[in-house]
Amino acid sequence: MSDLNDPRVFFAAERTLLAWNRTSLTLMAFGFVVERFGLFLHMLAPQAAQASKALERGVSFWVGMGFILLGSALAILAVIQYRSVLRTLKPIEIPDGYWANMAAISTLILAGLGIALSTYLFAGLK
Repeated sequence: MSDLNDPRVFFAAERTLLAWNRTSLTLMAFGFVVERFGLFLHMLAPQAAQASKALERGVSFWVGMGFILLGSALAILAVIQYRSVLRTLKPIEIPDGYWANMAAISTLILAGLGIALSTYLFAGLK
């Protein structure tokens, strides 16, 4: 529990959440690029034998999906961590009228979009 009675503690926690938000977004973007690169390579070599529809895109599809899902999971975990830090703060440490949940909501929206993207990409595999 914080004994500083200083709003800088709250803002530091919010900055940390937003840093995790950026990290999650970066992981998801990298995963999307890896997944699409595998599709690009597949389009360059259409004569290659295809073992099954599930393995059509190969390793890059699954690695890309892993990055996207990892980014989504990290975003959710970051919000959980942020909310646990907020519970330890005193009301004086959060400025009056400041919406303390804005960063958490945007991070959860990012996680939801990452899950939606992975669902869309996986559905496109079939």
